[in-house]
Amino acid sequence: QVQLVESGGGLVQPGGSLRLSCAASGSIFSINQMGWYRQAPGKERELVATISSGGSTNYADSVKGRFTISRDNAKNTLYLQMNALNPEDTAAYYCNAVVILAPSFGTYAYWGQGTQVTVSS
Repeated sequence: QVQLVESGGGLVQPGGSLRLSCAASGSIFSINQMGWYRQAPGKERELVATISSGGSTNYADSVKGRFTISRDNAKNTLYLQMNALNPEDTAAYYCNAVVILAPSFGTYAYWGQGTQVTVSS
């Protein structure tokens, strides 16, 4: 099994910054795409950013230029640096990873439990 544990959420004022982390552990052979998604109350979960194993990135238009996704493959850890936060960024943020398991080499997608980000003055 694989566990994804997010951290780094919290309360921040408009214009502030936060850095989210997501650590993957368990029976991991390798990890393909990783990503951050968010879900605000009453809304559907939406993509924030994704990153391939090779480092190619993709961002939602709403966060381009403000958020940066990165990963440390040696540590199986995903990051999201969030700058210039505004109240519309308030949501639960979820980590997603497409994992190749050891020793079966089966490929599965996993989700973290979420971390809350609240942007308010």
